[in-house]
Amino acid sequence: MKNSGQLSRRGLLAVAGFAGLAALSGCGGGEGDEGSADLSKKRKGAMDKYGVGDQFTAAGPLSFSILHNNMPTYPMKDSWLFWKEITRRTKVTFEPTAVPASDYEKKRSLMIGAGDAPWIIPKTYHPQETAFVSSGALLPVSEYTGLMPNFTAKVKAWGLEGELDSIRQADGRFYLLPGLHEKVRHGYSLALRTDVLERLGLKLPGTWDEVYDVLKAIKEEYPDRYPFSDRWSVPTYPAGSLLSYLSKTYGTKAGWDYDNVTFDTTAQKYVFTGAMDEYRRLLEYLRKLCAEKLLDPESFTQTDDEAVQKLLSEKSFAISANPQELVQNYRYNLSEQVEGATIEMIPVPVGPAGRAVRGSRLENGLLISSAALKSDSFVALMQFVDWLWYSDAGQEFGKYGVQGVTYSRSGPGRYQVADGIGLMGTPAGAPKDLQKDYGFSNGVFAYGGSWALVSSSFAPDEKKFADAMARRPLLPVEPAHPLRAEEQEQAALWDTPLKDHVAQNTLQFALGKRPLAEWDSYVAELKSRNMDRYVDLHNQAHERFQREKG
Repeated sequence: MKNSGQLSRRGLLAVAGFAGLAALSGCGGGEGDEGSADLSKKRKGAMDKYGVGDQFTAAGPLSFSILHNNMPTYPMKDSWLFWKEITRRTKVTFEPTAVPASDYEKKRSLMIGAGDAPWIIPKTYHPQETAFVSSGALLPVSEYTGLMPNFTAKVKAWGLEGELDSIRQADGRFYLLPGLHEKVRHGYSLALRTDVLERLGLKLPGTWDEVYDVLKAIKEEYPDRYPFSDRWSVPTYPAGSLLSYLSKTYGTKAGWDYDNVTFDTTAQKYVFTGAMDEYRRLLEYLRKLCAEKLLDPESFTQTDDEAVQKLLSEKSFAISANPQELVQNYRYNLSEQVEGATIEMIPVPVGPAGRAVRGSRLENGLLISSAALKSDSFVALMQFVDWLWYSDAGQEFGKYGVQGVTYSRSGPGRYQVADGIGLMGTPAGAPKDLQKDYGFSNGVFAYGGSWALVSSSFAPDEKKFADAMARRPLLPVEPAHPLRAEEQEQAALWDTPLKDHVAQNTLQFALGKRPLAEWDSYVAELKSRNMDRYVDLHNQAHERFQREKG
């Protein structure tokens, strides 16, 4: 197994105009029609007949280079069963270039810019690909989805056309093959000490108004403490997790999910997120929690360890959580330190925007170097990518490995890792690990898929939470508004100063250091930082995209 081996410098692929906006089954040179390239001489190793559900097996041995995001928790090994089995099934051998996760984004950018990137470039999050589009270094993969029957079938079956539109560039194409999910996977919400609620005769809250009532009741019982003290704060995203899931229930974006523009479905145009009425109402709620000392003001600045220690020492009784932290950190440590303590993560409380939730069913994905199009095995490459990352069998293989060796299956979505093998620390003390020792459930190869597959590895708490959230209606994806290169440069000059001003004032408003009576002055300050021109740029891009799409 090779750990490096760079290819020759990449040739540039001419960027065409606004071709490729037809439907996935389009014709006449549209999307999925393999672009304008003659592929008849690029079929070395390709299968003559390859469709949904078929096992891809190359007509002869092939090797494909790939950039490998090397995780410290399961560093790459040449001895992984993953490598051996993928070659046995497909006749494809990977040539990975291993890059430490801490340096992955920088190294990826340098290699793409220098024309030395491997053909397959995974673990890329939209819009990271945008910076490389104009150079021609990346393949416009939307032009070649006709070679990928599993990808196109899932897009159609799960209604993902709108999500794919959201990652298109100004030329109408998309350059990232994203992970596809059947349902949105929600990961964060509020966790509360349920033993304290039971003792006080309180029920788990289902709305943010009920959260306020519960916190107020706890405050009355413990007047010298803050009922809620939170974590996951950094200067650019104070209370990033809390604001992220809270803002969705108010019909806006904040925290980790903050973006300067949000689509207003009533006005049918983009508006500035930090100046929305919904954003102001979100701040009013936060201010009420802080003013009544229900939310610890240090939630916006403290470290994760400080927040967790307050929970474990009973200085607080609520904290943001994800399923892994709930079980491995909060619940386990509370049981060791506080007799009879119980804690539960609740479905995201319902807010003014109702039960519908916002979220994308796209995940990080793959870039394909434009150099791959020059290869005589290009068609086989696209078939192979389609099988491994988008077929049911390939996704199952990437996650669990070899049936009868690393796992067993008793029905749809019912998988059991083999005895003696652990996954992410469960069961504790297992002599082997599915990631470390076998190379499966690797973030480079395993993501996306049906809800049955994705949820199959959930612990009971996560499955309960995820199923509850999956039952909520999903809001439409925001329409595409891709900026041209010159527009991207202009928007970049305005974007950061606007985001910084919103972040700073979000903190000041929430803590009462700036009264919400000054909201109009705050909006005027945003205008002075080119808010209106920034929004106009995105609306022009949105209108242009709709017009050219027809």
